[in-house]
Amino acid sequence: MANNGDPPIEPPHRPVLYQEIILALSPKSPGRYVDATVGAGGHTWGILESSSPQGQLLGLDVDPQALAIARQRLSRFEGRIHLVEASYTTLRQQLRRLAWEEVDGIVLDLGVSSMQLETPKRGFSFRSEGALDMRFSPSQPLTAAELVNRLTERELADLIRRYGEEPQARRIARAICQARPLQTTRQLAEAVVQAVGRQSSRPIHPATRTFQALRMAVNQELQALETFLPQAVDALTAGARLAVISFHSLEDRLVKQFFRRESRDCLCPPRQPLCTCNHRASLLEVNHRPIVADEEEIKRNPRARSARLRIVEKRQLA
Repeated sequence: MANNGDPPIEPPHRPVLYQEIILALSPKSPGRYVDATVGAGGHTWGILESSSPQGQLLGLDVDPQALAIARQRLSRFEGRIHLVEASYTTLRQQLRRLAWEEVDGIVLDLGVSSMQLETPKRGFSFRSEGALDMRFSPSQPLTAAELVNRLTERELADLIRRYGEEPQARRIARAICQARPLQTTRQLAEAVVQAVGRQSSRPIHPATRTFQALRMAVNQELQALETFLPQAVDALTAGARLAVISFHSLEDRLVKQFFRRESRDCLCPPRQPLCTCNHRASLLEVNHRPIVADEEEIKRNPRARSARLRIVEKRQLA
């Protein structure tokens, strides 16, 4: 019998909005599902449990450390799960490899996991000493150190402002360039603090937005999301759902705009008397406002505070 309760807590990463994801996808046997960012397998566990005994799942992740944990944790589902070290931008290719024409639900949990933040050598966190890496996959060529030490002051300021939405981007970029070369997370965090100080009015550490901006640039997160969304919609069967959890306003805005656009029948300018675009809505927005974590979940898992969940359903096209 399917179990929709919380997953076991052995892995170091607790999935955000777990119950909401299971409710949104309502997995059934013998459905086919995709967890596009498996991580430690929290959402994956719930989908496979709920779709017992014959439901299958394709799980993607570029992080070999996360996949190793997921494989061990999800070993009981052997034969029903297909874990692949690959980016969610290759969704169409991975489905073709399995000969899956359509799937019954997809979840994408964006951002960095607690597991990655708590591994100092990965370089994601300013709270511990580590190399300025920030790559989700060790096979990626670009590191945060290369961006920090090679970009011009103007390029750095533009990057920090765009991806971190940091109002002090120019001052921070100047301080970074003056402190170069920078090789560790602590060195970078100290340069940011030197630039803006430890303002008591700030609800977050001064380096938070700078680290976020560098991570998003290193992993090309917005570009990956733009590539993924059309593939995900194409892969859904009629009535199936796509659920996306984002942690950054830029990601959430991109998802919202895509969902809104694909939920409209016409994209012509409002004053144009006749439709010439021939666009037809392929999606139905399940929630117009993002679903957020309740106080109990935030208390249990502070990372959930910034999570935003948006859900769409594939329309039956005529």
